[in-house]
Amino acid sequence: MVAGIEGGTRLRVFENRALRRIFGPKRNEVTREWRKLQNEELNDPYSAPNIFRVVKSRRMRWVGHVARMGEKRGVYNFLVGKPE
Repeated sequence: MVAGIEGGTRLRVFENRALRRIFGPKRNEVTREWRKLQNEELNDPYSAPNIFRVVKSRRMRWVGHVARMGEKRGVYNFLVGKPE
């Protein structure tokens, strides 16, 4: 892992880099120069949800599902720290 960058930040950086490649540069109407889109502009076009929040939400949903399984299931035991 890169020093000083947490997992969520790394995911956000990757997402922004991918969106910049997809949407491409934007032309300034006044100066007629091309520039890279800023982070806020990347999220606006389709008001897509934050990918980090989506991943975290799905993990939490999965953990809730596993927590309701009961002690007889191997996945449950792995989740609570008893992988025997």
